[in-house]
Amino acid sequence: MSIKELQEVYAKHPNVAGLASLRKNKDIKTVYLEGMHSSCASLYASVSVKTMPGIHVFILNDLEEAGYFYHDLVQVDGETDVLFFPSSYRRAIKYGQKDAANEILRTEVLSRLEQKKPVTVVTYPEALAEKVVSRKRLSDAMLTLKVGQQEDTVKLMETLSKYGFEHVDYVYEPGQFALRGSILDVYSFASEYPYRIDFFGDEIDSLRTFEVETQLSKEKKDSICIVPELSGTEGADICFLDFVDKDATLWVKDLLWVRERIQAVHDEAVSPQALKAYEGEQTELMNLSRKLIDGAEFTVRALEFFRVDFGHKALGTPQARLSFETSVQPIFHKNFDLVASSFTDFLQRKYRLYICSDSMKQTERLKDIFKERGDDITFEPVDRTLHEGFVDHALRVCVFTDHQIFDRFHKYNLRSDKARSGKVALSLKELNMFEPGDYVVH
Repeated sequence: MSIKELQEVYAKHPNVAGLASLRKNKDIKTVYLEGMHSSCASLYASVSVKTMPGIHVFILNDLEEAGYFYHDLVQVDGETDVLFFPSSYRRAIKYGQKDAANEILRTEVLSRLEQKKPVTVVTYPEALAEKVVSRKRLSDAMLTLKVGQQEDTVKLMETLSKYGFEHVDYVYEPGQFALRGSILDVYSFASEYPYRIDFFGDEIDSLRTFEVETQLSKEKKDSICIVPELSGTEGADICFLDFVDKDATLWVKDLLWVRERIQAVHDEAVSPQALKAYEGEQTELMNLSRKLIDGAEFTVRALEFFRVDFGHKALGTPQARLSFETSVQPIFHKNFDLVASSFTDFLQRKYRLYICSDSMKQTERLKDIFKERGDDITFEPVDRTLHEGFVDHALRVCVFTDHQIFDRFHKYNLRSDKARSGKVALSLKELNMFEPGDYVVH
């Protein structure tokens, strides 16, 4: 079965309709979902986002938690309307090492929120500690181009240079543009892939995205929006939650932890130790503290939203509670005596077994193992995996993962990996082009 069909199974959970009903009640601002374990939260969230259309912001406790939660949502709903909002720094903010790939994701989120259309954003404390540009600053910086539009190439390149874009031979990272004949390549800070603008005279003939590594076109566009680097510019002075519409739904794993972590990031960045550890531009060091919010400021903003707490405990006394009867997937360590015993027990208790895997070969392998052992065990394979399996006793379903059964490490993927791979691929390509006699300057 497809993971979409599994989502439909979970859509029958009474708490799906329960939360949607509470969301419509103007007197209720906080709801606590208690008893959630493992990927139950992300699967439930994927269903709830559909029943409560709008902007949803999920705040997890750290980068890893957020990465796995985002990966689960993308597995179920695809990446079109599920975005990741990371920190713009490669390591801790106090080191000052910017990550261009992460800045793409941050700008993309702001651009989508500016459109005020339904979107799901997943983030974590270190990302929220950084201030973002105001809506006006973002709107003023956007450059929109459409197919059929009249645009002078020279003036367009001058505009890009004014916005801080660098003129290069080949684009491989955000903030660059390159001209070859009638084709202008631009790598916007709001797109995972660079844009290829094909001119016929002064008219834009076509707009496409393309792969940096292969230079092959990916997708045709009717219009594109080019956004320069916004971090570090004047106007980067508001909390991320100030950028989000107040009718959005805020999902928080642990608000107290998020507040404390944001405060810690703020304090670390302005400490004497941080001044010694800072590896970025010294001119930026003086402004670092002004680019960050503190824990108290974040909490004030967070309390303005309809909030869903879904961690081990809620902050304060929630106005409504929804209880889940879930437990984590048992630990098997590839012991198939334990696997068979556990599966048989669940089947005898009339539970339905779903095994999630990105590889159908793995689920076939599991069937073969049971067959060779002589076990009478049937389960439903699911074509995509989640991060962690769970048992929902209310629905009497087991949603297990093959990587936990076979004791394998499960890795999440972020869209920023694409941008980084483009730079690496181009560097390797240039190295392979060296010939005896070439000069190398380093």
